[in-house]
Amino acid sequence: MTLQNDPLAALWMPFTANRAFKATPRQLKSAKDMHYTSDDGRQILDGTAGLWAVNAGHCRPSIVAAIQKTAAELDYAPPFQLGHPLSFELATRIADLMPTGLDRIFFTNSGSESVDTALKIALAYQRARGQGTRTRLIGRERGYSGVGFGGISVGGIVNNRRQFGTLLAGVDHLPHTHNLEHNAFTKGRPQWGAHLADNLEAIVALHGAETIAAVIVEPMAGSTGVLVPPQGYLEKLREITTKHGILLIFDEVITGFGRLGEWFGATYYGVTPDMITFAKGVTSGYQPLGGVITGEAINNALATDPAFFLRHGYTYSGHATVCAAALANIAIMEREGLVERAKHIGARIEQGLQALSADGTLTGYRGAGAIWAGKLPDDMDATVVRDAMIKKGVIARSIPGVIAVCPPLVITDQQVDTVLDVLASVVQSL
Repeated sequence: MTLQNDPLAALWMPFTANRAFKATPRQLKSAKDMHYTSDDGRQILDGTAGLWAVNAGHCRPSIVAAIQKTAAELDYAPPFQLGHPLSFELATRIADLMPTGLDRIFFTNSGSESVDTALKIALAYQRARGQGTRTRLIGRERGYSGVGFGGISVGGIVNNRRQFGTLLAGVDHLPHTHNLEHNAFTKGRPQWGAHLADNLEAIVALHGAETIAAVIVEPMAGSTGVLVPPQGYLEKLREITTKHGILLIFDEVITGFGRLGEWFGATYYGVTPDMITFAKGVTSGYQPLGGVITGEAINNALATDPAFFLRHGYTYSGHATVCAAALANIAIMEREGLVERAKHIGARIEQGLQALSADGTLTGYRGAGAIWAGKLPDDMDATVVRDAMIKKGVIARSIPGVIAVCPPLVITDQQVDTVLDVLASVVQSL
């Protein structure tokens, strides 16, 4: 069969079993507010904010208008040695949302680029302050930090790097914090698990602090199944990294921009890292934008030489239309109080998941803010549950063993209940 006779053949889809998809394709042709419209005309409720991203809801007129206006005025401006006002305006707006001390913004185009950028900044910073032996990077088991070579090296999901052989040298990993024996039914942050941060001391003892540049963790791990940090865990990581001169990086590609009921997870958990990576929610997915947030200390160390510049960047860093989308998105979130609303949404999701666990439909639940996961019975395939939910008009996220619910922050209470009702009906029918 030629490509001309098969309109689906040419596209190689990411993170997708392509043959299976193309045998029974599921295509979305439009979206508005909380719903997608499929190619067969069905309305499908978005329970995952697209891909953890669409915090402000779909096709908001003010964001669309901002993109259109900017595209008509400035299609492209090179970010090397030149600039445009929107990128500086957006950097200032983001800095205003950050914990004290984090106020320097480097723009990328995705979460994966953000992580690789942060790792490179960490190495450059250590070298600039005379610590060039610090080249080792520490991630965490079950961590997801994108698909760049740096991200999959520090990431702890083995299937994401199994096909690619040896990656970055000098990488080690902390243990993950999830233990069903101790925290299967914990409400909020588990009391058990803070001691696992002490494994960083063991890694320091093994390799020497003088070899370690940075530690990167998600404050709350999302893509691996929504793993909430134990009480005191992040605080211990902060204490240990500070003690040994190691940079602490929070990967906030999922938790950033309101998802937890604060603008960033660093604020929600009360722990300030040295760097934060972001993407997804900054534009609510309307345009590809990511970035790295650092502070004055890192900036000043790198800029001791007046002629210094970071030999790193992207053709589309801080693209004008992308910045316009982000500024319009932040304005909506502030005007409509969506960050605060995340708390209400999360409480309603938690209540529903608690009820489904109490009646035996689910075997547990966990989450924070407006991102939650319901644990499925051990013999149940999450992808089967997801596909059945889509047929019933709701998109949820399948992760081995769990179904994640992470809706746009404009979801109504009734729509939250619909997501949970469909989840319950599908699980009970399997």
